[in-house]
Amino acid sequence: MVRKKTEKTEVAKEVKPEKKEYILTVGRRREAIARVRLYSSGSGKITVNEKPVEQYFYGQTRQIAYGMPFAVTDTAGKFDVTAKVTGGGMSGQLGALVHGMARALEKKDKEKWRPLLKKAGLLTRDPRAKERRKPGLAQKARAKKQSPKR
Repeated sequence: MVRKKTEKTEVAKEVKPEKKEYILTVGRRREAIARVRLYSSGSGKITVNEKPVEQYFYGQTRQIAYGMPFAVTDTAGKFDVTAKVTGGGMSGQLGALVHGMARALEKKDKEKWRPLLKKAGLLTRDPRAKERRKPGLAQKARAKKQSPKR
């Protein structure tokens, strides 16, 4: 079998956007984990799982919650945030996002923002988790089997 030489064609390389500097942190709450990137300059745009945060976490009370780290440090509209959130439910994911954003702001300027974030309770990881099911009991963690009436 004879192989023919083929002419090499140059493939046009895609022009990648300029890499921005960011701070990467992880926030956790119950079963949820949020990997948060805080970009050093921006317009205040927050993106969660490639959706705008208003679309992912809808509602007035959730809006107050995810805006808390920036409200406490008085940095609303100064940083862009992108986050990948997995596991847990809506409340756990929101808590993980807030925890991750607070940790990122702390990394940005520790002396200035750590006392404010700590006082607001945003840097503390909530240790509460689902209680495990015990053997010999009913289906839930604390439910007891029903005893027959005699």
